[in-house]
Amino acid sequence: MAATLTSTEPATGAVLWQGSFSDVEAEVARVRAAWPSWAAQPVAYRIETLRRFVNVVRANEEALADLIARETGKPLWDARTEVAAVMNKVDISVAAYSERTGQRRLEAAMGARQSVRHKPHGVMAVLGPYNFPAHLPNGHIVPALLAGNGVLFKPSEKTPAVGEMLVRFYHEAGVPQDVVRVVVGGPDEGKALASHGDVNGVLFTGSAATGIAINRQFAANPGKILALEMGGNNPIIAWDTGDIASAAALIVQSAFLSSGQRCTAASRLIVKEDLAGLLIPEIKKIADRLIVDHPHADPAPFMGPVIDNQAADQLTESFLYLMSHGGRPIKHLVRLSEERPLLSPAIIDVTAMAERPDVELFGPLLQVIRVPDFPAAIAEANNSRYGLSASLIGGSPEQYNQFWANVRCGIVNWNRPTNGASSSAPFGGLGISGNHRPSAYYAADYCAYPVSSAEIEQPRASIGVGLKDIDTSTMGE
Repeated sequence: MAATLTSTEPATGAVLWQGSFSDVEAEVARVRAAWPSWAAQPVAYRIETLRRFVNVVRANEEALADLIARETGKPLWDARTEVAAVMNKVDISVAAYSERTGQRRLEAAMGARQSVRHKPHGVMAVLGPYNFPAHLPNGHIVPALLAGNGVLFKPSEKTPAVGEMLVRFYHEAGVPQDVVRVVVGGPDEGKALASHGDVNGVLFTGSAATGIAINRQFAANPGKILALEMGGNNPIIAWDTGDIASAAALIVQSAFLSSGQRCTAASRLIVKEDLAGLLIPEIKKIADRLIVDHPHADPAPFMGPVIDNQAADQLTESFLYLMSHGGRPIKHLVRLSEERPLLSPAIIDVTAMAERPDVELFGPLLQVIRVPDFPAAIAEANNSRYGLSASLIGGSPEQYNQFWANVRCGIVNWNRPTNGASSSAPFGGLGISGNHRPSAYYAADYCAYPVSSAEIEQPRASIGVGLKDIDTSTMGE
């Protein structure tokens, strides 16, 4: 009897979905056999098919948003923004495909042409996260399908229901059943999928530990394309500003949106020493007002639960660790339910800690670090192995230029949150945040590879140097 996977609602504990684990070998074989026919279709056909996918999602918009909210715990309004991003991804990917992987023809000598065109890799494995269970994998799947690849999508074992619905929508739109498949399972199925010899690429979004393990696994296999998005320990610097209320609101959005379960969430607030006395109380005042409740609550919550009780326990332990090693609580992390993973937003001043852990906490926990001057702020921002997102709140244009030039991140903002990145721009980071394969608009780059061709309709060649002279004395014999 096949093993089954069960998904429960974080907010209620109710069983939401159950399904059998997939046979990885069989699923890979199906996509391996099917993808060449999909790749042989004109790109206009693939574009039209994916535009029908948008129509299918739009017809089921509320059902998908409701399922995302129930399975992740994020507020319904937040889930609706995710569904909108799923639909918007197609037009963005079509533009990116044309711009970044379009055909080019260059004239060469003797009437020849120099052509640059792109081919799909073949079979791509997409390993998705739980925090954006539709939008983030869709950000890999759509450009991969546009380029002509087949796709095996393994959703997080914590959000399989959303993954299954998403793949059903591709099929309803006309993507062949065997060109995109959902692979249900846990870490073992993910490892089997990533390591399979008939999989040509792995597109991963998740923790740094898992991403590094995948990277290590393929260190001796350069033929397999690998795109890794591995989160962050993101800094937000607060400097001189006359609008304390707006600064505080931007910091709260950065730290606590989606219960802090965004890879671009601000984990570290680096604040000018003489600004802290004004700014931190304002941040706490807003954080105290944030509604934390189940996704469909009325009034609508700002935050829902974190993904499960294990994550809530780990965050509680992290807060206690920071407190016991020199951190000074500004707003305590409170478990709002004994049975469910509902956590209050938390703020802790860790300036006095001798060693601050460089980890992705992935929850509503903001660490405050006070610094005396701007060079110290930039040095503290760079005091991390991660390098995904950073933001400067306040400061002068000259200071922003200094910040932009010196902070090591793939996303650098000014007077904007660290999160909420545009899908019309590249999305990726440095260090252990990624492997220089940015996604979003630049996903086209890793979904097809360039082929350079020298072409002429008739063979035309001669060798003009390095040949022996013809011996004419024997030509008449």
